This record gives sequence, structure tokens and C-alpha cells, in this order.
Amino acid sequence: MFGFFESEETKRMKSHIANLGALAKVDGHLDPAEMKFIINIGQRHGIKPEQVRHLITEAGTKKAQLPSNDSERFDQIYDLVEMMLADGIVDESEMDFCISMAVKLGFKKSIVGVLVGKITMGVKDGLSRDNIKHEAQAFLS
Repeated sequence: MFGFFESEETKRMKSHIANLGALAKVDGHLDPAEMKFIINIGQRHGIKPEQVRHLITEAGTKKAQLPSNDSERFDQIYDLVEMMLADGIVDESEMDFCISMAVKLGFKKSIVGVLVGKITMGVKDGLSRDNIKHEAQAFLS
């Protein structure tokens, strides 16, 4: 009922949470580490844990609200990759989902595999989000 009064930013963040939920479910189960990760992202953006759980339950039933600029697109794909890595197991279907979401977020199909790979390696190597984003901008331009 109150969704009509939500800001575009709130709608985008809820869509992002739903996308993360869809990724978490793509391997057939929702790992507690994945749920905790999504809840933390939601809380950082003012979304209560119970709202996050509801969004995850509803994941895939609503139309995604896509980000409006490259920085937001990068942040969303970064979160998706980080989610993929959250349970310590990278399932092929999760990687495929990340690549497919990168295309849907507006990244060129020819570079999404490299982008997801660079983010994955950066996260595993302990690089900061800003450092990975800076490196990615070189080949995104």
C-alpha cells in the first residue's frame, strides 16, 4: 500500500535485494551466510531485516528496478558476486546468474565474463570495493 510513496532509490534497493535473493536461491537453497549478507546490505540502506526476508521470499515475482548509472550498476554486480562467494562455494549456476544479471544491468555482453572474473578475484584477494571498481573502470570505458 505504501509502495506508491517510496523513493526511486528505495525501489532500486529493494529490487537489488530481490536480485540478491534470486542469486542466493539459484543453487536450490538459501545458505544462512547468504541470508546474513543480504540482511546486512539491506540494513546499510535502511531496510529492516523482516522486509529483507519478505523481499527474498518474493524474489522473482516483481519487475526489477535497474540502476541509472555505471557506478550503481557496478555496485550491484559487485554485491551479486560477493553474494556468490558468501557461502564459500561457487556453483556454476551462480556464476551464470551473475553473468546474466550483469547483462541485464546494462554491461556489454562481450565484457561481463571478464568483469565478474575481476570482481571475483579482487574479492578473493582482499582488495577493497573502490580498488576493484577503479580497476574495472579501465576496461569498462
